[in-house]
Amino acid sequence: MKTIKDRQQYDSRNLTMLFDFYEMTMANGYFKQGMKDQIVVFDMFFRRIPDDGGFAITAGLQQVVEYIQNLHFSEEDLAYFESKGIFSPDFIDYLRHFEFHCDVWAIPEGTPVFPGEPLLRVRGPIIEAQFIETMILVSINHQSLIATKTNRIVRAAGPGKSVLEFGTRRAQGYDAANYGARAAYIAGVEASANNWSDIHFGVPASGTMAHSWIQSFETEYEAFKAYAESYPDNCNLLVDTYNTLKSGIPNAIKVSRNILEPLGKRLKGIRLDSGDIAYLSKKARKMLDDAGLQDCRIFASNSLDEFIIQSLNMQGAQVDVFGVGEKLITASSEAVFGGVYKLVASYSKEGQLIPRIKVSDTFEKITTPSFKELWRLYEKGDNHPLADVLTLPNEVIEDDVPYEIFDPLDPTKRKIVENFYARKLLIPIFEKGKLVYKLPTIEEIRNFCQNNVAELWEEVRRLDNPHHYYVDLSQKLWDLKTDMIKAARQTYS
Repeated sequence: MKTIKDRQQYDSRNLTMLFDFYEMTMANGYFKQGMKDQIVVFDMFFRRIPDDGGFAITAGLQQVVEYIQNLHFSEEDLAYFESKGIFSPDFIDYLRHFEFHCDVWAIPEGTPVFPGEPLLRVRGPIIEAQFIETMILVSINHQSLIATKTNRIVRAAGPGKSVLEFGTRRAQGYDAANYGARAAYIAGVEASANNWSDIHFGVPASGTMAHSWIQSFETEYEAFKAYAESYPDNCNLLVDTYNTLKSGIPNAIKVSRNILEPLGKRLKGIRLDSGDIAYLSKKARKMLDDAGLQDCRIFASNSLDEFIIQSLNMQGAQVDVFGVGEKLITASSEAVFGGVYKLVASYSKEGQLIPRIKVSDTFEKITTPSFKELWRLYEKGDNHPLADVLTLPNEVIEDDVPYEIFDPLDPTKRKIVENFYARKLLIPIFEKGKLVYKLPTIEEIRNFCQNNVAELWEEVRRLDNPHHYYVDLSQKLWDLKTDMIKAARQTYS
């Protein structure tokens, strides 16, 4: 994996100033009120799984780490703040010498996650903890959205089939294309059409031809012949420029016989980009098999998503590789991931933890207060996750000790869990501003994601009406939250 310094030869942007303006007005206010050393805790979490799925995939942590490591204000940045005329000179001088001192914990990238649980937790001086809000949200929200959508598509394709990310030209901006390709690879695509993501992240780049290649030659056969001569070891031909069954596939077979096979090479694949993919792929498979090209893969593209792919498989389509573009890279069925960043606790000058809560008439917008631990309970033997549990920091869930879980929305629904082991999901990333986490390679994240998704119950993984996976609160945390909601409503009603 390339280091930050390696990447900066390609992308030298300092993103310190990528924040919402209110973060700086609040920071100046905290500074003027003598609160800059106030220690607080923020949680980043999301409220609903995109596409009503069974789980989401968290991604984007690496970009948060790199952002934090590069935090600094240039003199140009400080001049910008001065030009606004609302920030005190002492505060601007504070920014001139800004350093990051927070503790950060996060769930590793590629982990299946669920609503209400902290994907990332920050504890430290209030200005510093508040200031990084925007970059945390923009990085994790975007990549988690694309990773979640991608994993749905990969699961729809099914075992033994591959998905390629074809969405670069349809992405909502170049950063969305680049980081979307990274998230898609983590979540299971085989490769991407995006060269930048190959250079920067190690996402394998893949591509062959467009219709313009074929149109540039006098005949389709000449176009295929020229491509086979240029790329005899990796010849994949786009067969639907004119007539798929009467021209495209016959010419592909002819080029295989006349050009590739005399060289001891094989036609690697054909691609269908229009028409009735189910029908054409079945006809194509028979034509290729009859020509002795049983090993030639059939690629399909053209506005695919998980539901179209699922339908194609149900129709018996003979597609080996799905190229998915705009509906993957834009997560077109869901506009946003919906992650938020909320203050959940502060500390007194004596170091005492003080839980904080945001109350709303909308239940899902009520935050869960306090510094918390997040546990995942696994079934012994099969390693299937049973439930996630949020606890207060001094609580421990011990392996093999019967543990009662309950639905936070209906505490009467309870269950005793036995024969399990528990693992904390949040791991240290920064301690007092120092990076203590070794960033994994993208291949390690990808493999981690595949293994963790495979551990989920099949009922949680299904696309339609998945089983509801519970994120429970410990009894002590549930009592604390309930008491704080009652107290807030009595005070402010």
